[in-house]
This record gives sequence, C-alpha cells and structure tokens, in this order.
Amino acid sequence: MSAPGTALLSRPPATDGSGRSLVAQLVLALVCGGYAVGAALGWGSQTLALVMGDFGLCAAGVLAAVSCYHYARTNRSRERPAWLLFAFSSLMGACGNAVWGWYEVVLGQDVPQPSAADFAFLCFAPPAIVGLLVLAKRPVTRAGWVCLALDSWLIGGSLLTLSWSLALAHATQTAQSGAPGSVPHAALSLAYPLLDIALVSMVLVLHFRRSPGNRSAVNTAIAALALTVLSDALFTSPLLRANYESGQLLDAGWFAGSLLLAYAPWGARRFASQGPEGSGQPRGQRPVSRPITGSLPALTPYLAAAVCTLGILYNVDGRKVDRMVVLTGCTVVLALVVRQGIMLLDNIALTQELAQKENHFRSLVQGSSDVIMIAAPTGTLRYVSPAAAGVYGRDAEELVGSQLSDLIHPDDLGRVVHEVRRFLAAPPAEEPTTRIECRFKSGSGEWLNVESTVNRHQGGLILNSRDVTERVRLQAQLQHSAEHDPLTDLPNRALFTRRVRQALAGRRAGDHSTAVLFIDLDGFKAVNDSIGHQAGDELLVEAARRLQDSVRAGDTAARLGGDEFAALILGDGGRDRSAREYQVREIAERLRATLSQPYRIGGGEVRVAASIGVAFADPGITPSDLMRNADLAMYRAKAGGKDRVELYAPQMQAEVVRKAEVAGRLRSALHDGEFALLHQPVVCLSTGEITAVAAQARWRSAQGILFTPAEFLRVAEHSEGGPASDRVTGADRSPAPDRSPGPAGAGVDRTGDIGRWLLEEAVEQAADRRHAGHDVPVAVRMTAQRLLDKAVPPGSVEALLTRHGLPSGALLLELALCDPRVPFDDLERRLTALRRLGVRIALDGFGSGYAAISALRRLPVDVLKLDRGLVEGVVESARLHKITAGLLRIANDLGMQSVADGVDLPEQVMALRAMGCSHGQGQAFSGPLDEYRLRRALARSTFPVPGGAAQPALAGGSLGGSMAIRRGSNNETPVPPT
Repeated sequence: MSAPGTALLSRPPATDGSGRSLVAQLVLALVCGGYAVGAALGWGSQTLALVMGDFGLCAAGVLAAVSCYHYARTNRSRERPAWLLFAFSSLMGACGNAVWGWYEVVLGQDVPQPSAADFAFLCFAPPAIVGLLVLAKRPVTRAGWVCLALDSWLIGGSLLTLSWSLALAHATQTAQSGAPGSVPHAALSLAYPLLDIALVSMVLVLHFRRSPGNRSAVNTAIAALALTVLSDALFTSPLLRANYESGQLLDAGWFAGSLLLAYAPWGARRFASQGPEGSGQPRGQRPVSRPITGSLPALTPYLAAAVCTLGILYNVDGRKVDRMVVLTGCTVVLALVVRQGIMLLDNIALTQELAQKENHFRSLVQGSSDVIMIAAPTGTLRYVSPAAAGVYGRDAEELVGSQLSDLIHPDDLGRVVHEVRRFLAAPPAEEPTTRIECRFKSGSGEWLNVESTVNRHQGGLILNSRDVTERVRLQAQLQHSAEHDPLTDLPNRALFTRRVRQALAGRRAGDHSTAVLFIDLDGFKAVNDSIGHQAGDELLVEAARRLQDSVRAGDTAARLGGDEFAALILGDGGRDRSAREYQVREIAERLRATLSQPYRIGGGEVRVAASIGVAFADPGITPSDLMRNADLAMYRAKAGGKDRVELYAPQMQAEVVRKAEVAGRLRSALHDGEFALLHQPVVCLSTGEITAVAAQARWRSAQGILFTPAEFLRVAEHSEGGPASDRVTGADRSPAPDRSPGPAGAGVDRTGDIGRWLLEEAVEQAADRRHAGHDVPVAVRMTAQRLLDKAVPPGSVEALLTRHGLPSGALLLELALCDPRVPFDDLERRLTALRRLGVRIALDGFGSGYAAISALRRLPVDVLKLDRGLVEGVVESARLHKITAGLLRIANDLGMQSVADGVDLPEQVMALRAMGCSHGQGQAFSGPLDEYRLRRALARSTFPVPGGAAQPALAGGSLGGSMAIRRGSNNETPVPPT
C-alpha cells in the first residue's frame, strides 16, 4: 500500500483511561494472592486458620452482597434485578460460612450434617442462576427460546452424565444401603453437584449469549461464579472432602469468587463510560473478531455431546451400564437432534431472507446514480458500484483494487486525510457520518468535483459519492457575479474593499508604499444626456478596459459604481515616501492621460476627462479610512478644476469635518426656525417707484450674527456636494461670486429644504402684504437644477399660490444658470408652463452666467437681470460701459425689462439710466429690509432718484445704519471664523 493510502485510513491511537481500573485490579489481585498464600502456609495457627476460613469467607460474601445491592440501587437499567439476585446469593453464602464459623470457632465443635449452613449454601445457586438468566441476551423468537433451553440441557445433561459416572453413583448407592442418616446425607451430596452443574451450564451458555449492553459486568460476574463453582466441584470430590478443613487453600477460590463478584458492577460502570459496549474504543473501531471466536457458540452443543459420550464410554468399560447414564445420554442425543433440526429450519429461513435482502440492496446500489465504494482498512477499494462508469468515466472493475488515495487530487489529499482521521477518532454515537468534498480523477484525466458521504464499515469506509462539478461551477459563477461589476467585469466595491484589507494586513510596519486611487470621469453625464445611456455604457466598458490594461500585474482595478473607478497599487516595501509618491503620481498621471483620450462611440468621438485622488496607507490606517482619504482627494481634484491628480492631505479631512459641522448647524437652524426672510426693493431708475421686492434669506446665528446667502449657501454647497454625493451631475463646486443673489443661489439645488422654505415663506409674506394693501410682486431666485428637480412636481408652484391666495402674476422667478449641462429642452418646457400659468421669468446674473445668448434665444424670459460684475465698474471702465450698454440694447430690442443688481452708488444709477436700464436694486436705494421696515418703505412707495449728487435713499437704514457703503462690495455681514 502507498504511504498516502496508509495515512488515509490509519487510526489515531486510542486513549486509555483505565489507570484507576488497573490500580483496583492490582489491589484485588494482591488481596486474593495474600489470602491464598496465608491459606497455603496454614495462617500460622489452627485458630487463625479457622477464623480466616469461616469468617473471612463470610466477610467476602457480605462485601459482595453489599456491593451488588448498592449498585442495583444506583443503577436503574433492566440489569438491576440481576444484581439484586447476586446480592442475595452472596448473602446466603456469607450466612453459610457464618454458621460454619459459629460451630468451629465459637463452639469449638464439628459442623453437624446436615445443618443450617447446608441450607444456606443450597440457596446460593438458584438466585445466581436466575440472575444469569436476567443478564442473558433474550431470544426474540420462540425457536430461540427452545434453542436456549436445549443448549442448557445439553450442557447440564453432559455434565450430569460425567459427574454421575465419577462420583454421584457412589453417593446413590450409599443412600440405598439403608444406613441411619444416609438418605439426607446423600440428598445433600447430590444437591450440591446438581446445582453446580446447573450453574455451570448457565455460565457456559451465557459466555456465548451475553447481552451486548454491558459485557464487562457479565464477564466479571461469570468469572466470579465460575470460580465459585470450580471450588464447589473440588469440595464435593470424595477425595478432597474427606480431608477438608477450614482455612485450607480451597477457601482461596471461594474468597476470590466473592471479591470478583463485588468488583464486577463497578468495573462495569467504568468500562461503560469508555464505550458503548464496555470496550475502550468505539464500536465502529473495534477490531474484527476472528472466525474461530464467532464459531464457538455453534460448537457448544457438540462439545457437550462429546462430554456426554465420554461419560457413557466410562460406564461401558468393563462394567454394567448405569440406567441413569443411559437415560441422560438419550435425552442429550434427542435434544441435540431437535436442536439441529430447529437450527436447520432457521438457517433455511435466514438464507432465504438474506438472499431477498441482498437482492433488494444490490438492486438499490446498482440502480443508484451515486457511486458507492467500500474501502478496506488498508485504503484499497474492495467494491465500486456500476454507477462509476457514468460518473467517473471508468469501469467499476477497473477501480476495484486501486488505492483510494490515488484517485484524490494531490492538493486535496491532505485535507481529506485530516478529515478522515478526525472522523475515525470521533465516537460513532456522536458523529455517525461525515461529508467530504474533493476532486476525483475521471477516466479522461480530468478532475471532477465529488461530494462523498462517509460511513464506517469494519474498520474501513463506505463512500457514497456524487458528481457536483456543475454545482461547484455555478457557485463559482455566482461568487464571481457577486464580486464583479456586471457591465465591465471589474471587481466591485465589496471585492475591492476586501483586497484593500488584505493588502493592509500583509503590509510590513512602516511601509507607506501601498496606495489607493479613486477615479471619476468628468463630463460623463453629458454623454448620457446627449447620445444616450447605451453609449455611456460603451464608454464605461472602454474606460474599464483602459484602466485594466494600465495597472500593473498584481494591482487591482475596480468599478465602484456610476462613473467612479478605483485602483489598488500595491507597495514594494520601500520606506522612501517621497520616491513612492513620485512613482504613484506618475502612474496616476498616466491613468488620467489614458482615460482622457477620445473614445470611439457610435461612429464618433467622445471626450471625457478623469479626476484622480490618491491616498497612501499610513501606519494604523483602516481600509475604510484609506478609501475615504482617496475619495476626499478625488473630490479636491474635481473642485480644483477637474482633469487632474490630487494627493490626499490631512487638512482635507479637517475641512470636511468643519463643513459637516457647519452644515449640521445649518440644518438645525432651519429646523429650529433660525432663518429669517429679508426683502430688497427693486426700484424704477427713472421715477424711484418700488416695482418689486427681491426675497433673500438670512441665517441668524446664536450670537445674533446674520449670515448672507453668499456665506451659508456656500457652506451648504460644499457640504451637500462633497465626496459622498453623486458627482455624475457635474455641477460646478466653485464658490459663488461675492454678491447678494436671490435665495435660490448657486448650490441651493442641493439644499432642497432651504429652497422650499424660501419659496413658501416668500409667497406667504407676499400674500399677507397684498391683503394689507401692498400689491407688490416678489422675486425669488431659483437655479435651473432646482427647477428641473423631479422632487419638485410641476404643479407645486401653482398649488402654493392657490393655497395662499396670491395671483400668479405677483411671483417673479429669477432663473440662475450655473451648469453647462442643463437640458435646455426640459428647461424650456418647464418655463413655458410657468409662463402660461402667469408667473414671470427673469434671467438672473446675465453677463456672467453660462450660455446667456442661448438662454435669450430659447427661453421665455420677461426680465433681464444684469450681473453685479457689470454694474460695479460701469462708471470707471469705458470698456465695461460699452459692454453693459450693448447688453441693455439687446434687452430693449427684445422687449424685456432690465434690472441692474448691485447698484450701490448714485453715479451708477445715473450711468445705467442713461444707458436705458429701467430698474435697479442695491444700496443706492436700500439694503435688505425686514418686514416692518419693508412695509414702511412700501407705504412711501418711492425712493429719491439721484439726479446730480450721490445721495442714496435710506442708506444703511435697512439694517439700522450699521452697513456703510463701500465700492465693490455687497456690504454683508462677514462669516465668523469657525
């Protein structure tokens, strides 16, 4: 057998927990040996010999009785009556020896014949015989009971024949002589051997028919009773009985028998704890019995018949044959014939039943689609079912005789050996079977994935095997699908995170060279919107291919979702951080250049850029922190102009934390009602009449400071548009210009709660003012992204106006265009619907926003609002003067009203009026006013219009005179340091 095959089925050495039992057995042997030595030497005196021969045997009997009785009380199994009967039997023997001691030791006279001791000894055998019957394995059929009785008579009759021939005939003749007292004496002489013969018969029968439940106890009890019967047989011998005296060597047999019976139940309890059958090893691992041992029960009747024949031959030799011998011999022969006939019929029935079961199980095995194999303890295959041809592609005859280890893949053999050894060492009751998966060699040389259920079988194994190759392949496909992106087949976020974790776990201390790159495609949403999502998918597949081809072998490229990709760049173990940063930056720049090259999609070229953030694995960093750092660096790259590479710096995280804190304060302020609504009048430059009011939001902090839109909206913009948001929208993340935009300024599209509050509050207050007699339209600034947001239903503005009872013409929406990817078709439809409702539309920030000419050409605009940047230098700069004048002529030619934002000086009022600008708002007239001051201004309805000197109306009055007029500033409260 090969070495792997030996290792496969070799059992680990069984543990032996019988240390205490060996000590108990050694003590038992020493006590019995000491008694035998004392008896052989005569105990040193006649008196001591009598005491030890009588009361010593009495003490041993009492000990056996107490031991068996105590065990019967603590053990509630079906064997309890047997141990109670053994206790009574031992007590009777102890009583008989006590009577002998009373006469010989106490009274100093011979024991009379017969005496009470004889009756006590006669009561020893019957309880022991009944107890042995209780311990016997009960037959399950009537024929079994008959065979048990016949076996008992065969043994008993044979022993009776032999005993009668040797000694009992002489005792019978003595009783027939008519001498006084001879009949009772002869009856006792016959009773002893007859009961011993019955007891020996039961001992021999039980030796081969003992119950498998507790063999150790039965074996020990049989040995004890056999030793007692042997001593009785020697005592009844005429030669020994004539010269017997108490304390002789013969008493050592009775003494040892009593001690063995006392030890039997407790030795049985110890062995029962070691195995189900009292052995030190599990049933499935017990060595196979030798054939001769299994044949002894069948040979017992014939051995008994041989003993009977010897008795008959002894009588025939030159003497007259005794009738008792003839009668007993005939009954023995008759019992043997009857038993043989019963066994013959029983064998015929068993043979037929066995043939039926064999055919049944053979058909099951041969018809099964699973392969059933039986491996010998040496690892050799003894049997292989015919299903092997269909499963393994090899004939069953070809596999029989081969080594099981030769069929298993070398990479799986060690694991299989370990599992088999563990299984064989486990108790069968706790683990009857086990399951093993490994690869088997097929007839074509391929390795099949096989699942086997393994059972024990005569020291070897039974393997029920099936081909699970397709299931393993399906599991592998499912595992691959769960860990890879379905579009690009790159690792997904889960697998990428696990590989980052593995890379960090395998890093040496101080190794900073492992890096993570986060990649975002700039302009990808425009591709989806312009040429369709299918083209966008083709672009993502091509980008994934480029990324996979650009990373090194061993590195990992992944798609995290949308147009976000990532790359894990494994380190080389170097400690030079600057050199490693230079190397990784080169890799990142190469990836950026590769991903930014034109893509051939649908027969045309498409261009996108790549913003890449890089983070290095510092000591003690976690995978989530490393990926977050790379994400922050990528966000900084997009905020810095896109199409660039940015390395992570600790201040990035600090900035994010600060913005998150401020954004949290902002959300809390909105929830706690800390926002206030101010309005800045829009004045006719020719008459000074207030024609509208522009709603603006302010946040009043806990310190009483009012934060302007340019301040708190910038915080909201950066907090909502950070790394965790959807960057596919491509919204501009640059800070809003320093101006006083309407409440829906740049970035408010990501602060829907603020925009919604702003619109509802402005409409509600406008309705209140209207009811108070101030019928002035209100202007609310809103970004195009917010206007097109699907979360804002098309009828929400109409519902709001209806709820508050405000006419639609009293609402002016100032549209801010800050995203070049805003779909003009959708925006045009949305504005047209609002215009049809009666809402007026103003194009805010004209002169600085995106696609101003396209907006004028396509969108339904009523009012053109000049950007603050065009107003601030209109007096000083002749070039800017011409640009502003040209824009105003365009508005006039299109029939639009014009509003100049940021009119702070009288010179600007006169210059704009001369250019044809009709309206303006700014500090030249009034700053933002609270509701009380606004109603006072509306009550006057006009502001002084500068004609020559620069004298702005209500200068600074809007905020209690605290705002001085400064050139080039919106004079708003600065943001306090955070």
